[in-house]
Amino acid sequence: MLALPAATALASSAASPPPLAVPGLAESHLSPRFWLESLAHPDRVVLDRAAIEAQNARMVGEDPSIHDLAALPDRIGGTQVREWIEGLSTLPTVTMYDEDGQAIDPGVLATIGANTNLDRVPADQPARYGMVLRRADLRAFPTALRVFRSADNSDIDRFQESALFPGDPVVVLHESADGDWLFVLSQRYAAWIPKEHVAEGDRAQVLGWGGDQPYLVVTGATARTVHTPEAPGVSDVQLEMGVRVPRLVDWPADRPVNGQVPAAGYVVELPVRGEDGRLAFAPALLPRSADVSDDYLPLTEANLVRQSFKFLGERYGWGHSYNARDCSGFVSEVYRSFGVLIPRNTSAQSVSPALNRLELGPDMDHEARVQALREARPGDLVYIPGHVMMVLGHVDGDPVAIHDTSGMSWLPDGASELQRLHLNGVVVTPILPMMAGRDTPTVDRITAIQRIRP
Repeated sequence: MLALPAATALASSAASPPPLAVPGLAESHLSPRFWLESLAHPDRVVLDRAAIEAQNARMVGEDPSIHDLAALPDRIGGTQVREWIEGLSTLPTVTMYDEDGQAIDPGVLATIGANTNLDRVPADQPARYGMVLRRADLRAFPTALRVFRSADNSDIDRFQESALFPGDPVVVLHESADGDWLFVLSQRYAAWIPKEHVAEGDRAQVLGWGGDQPYLVVTGATARTVHTPEAPGVSDVQLEMGVRVPRLVDWPADRPVNGQVPAAGYVVELPVRGEDGRLAFAPALLPRSADVSDDYLPLTEANLVRQSFKFLGERYGWGHSYNARDCSGFVSEVYRSFGVLIPRNTSAQSVSPALNRLELGPDMDHEARVQALREARPGDLVYIPGHVMMVLGHVDGDPVAIHDTSGMSWLPDGASELQRLHLNGVVVTPILPMMAGRDTPTVDRITAIQRIRP
């Protein structure tokens, strides 16, 4: 258990608002250094590369939310395709609202539903492979229309599901009636993606990209290729934490890459759409200032803290909207920088059989729950329905987390009503003061702690 100085103890007072509005949060808690100094063995490897590969293999083999694209048959039945589409693309039966707070005409929703083109799914089709070219939204329906459940909420777009990143392989299963969208199966999700962001190629070309050649892993929150008017397909391409791209180490030092000698950059290879409309690959430059590594980072508690703090303050983005990420996207991208595969959504993450799961059942009393949190280590993932937090450490034995959240509620000393904090981003908060209701601590709603360690 982490032991930190008593001067930083978690405390709150109704008469004196807590620092930074969050109860018990001090300025020092917003620096990774604070948490690193408390670690007894900061650089001890939690899981080595062989253990991570074995866990990833279990994830692919045992977790039903993970799709093994390499194991798909050469032909895919239409019944399965329709099940995937119908499982996602179910039109809402209540009034929905647009970004301006106006009720969406049911006829508009019906047109969107018809664009799924379900009656054109063939009984049987060959597996078509493709690769994502740029960060692209995954949608519940083939439309960019943002849809909300209330007129005064324009943050949580109910048609937004997730995002895919450059180099992500997909299997193309269906096309919308208007021809602008593809329904694709990726390793962790099946959803609609704009057709312009996918290039189709041969199975071996897509799944074999990079192979055994040297590569770079993005270890910052993001990295961007340099702007290059000579090659728009690889210009200003945003790469997210954990994205791996092949590195062209044999590129001649005096040979320009899209008009720029690579003396101050890394030459990498990115997917593009060729002149024939098919998948091709082209060189691009990542600046030497980019936060990248020539391998996945060692999975240590110190690195978990450092990686999580690289997102601190980023705006909360439901389903990876706002060019950001949500709670489950945040933790999965942190772990991806170590080469660790976990499911996309909290509902799947929290029950994954491939992780070291501690269940906190409904019959577990409050004191036992608190004790489980006091024993949690940095990097452990704490789940309540619809949300996940990553443990950072402890202050006087009390657990503190970093998480990507829309907000938290707490009950100030002596107060009779909850106070709601609209945090809307990646924040550091103590766990024990959080309240799920007037008489229900959030601790009592925890369903599981997933430990990505032995």
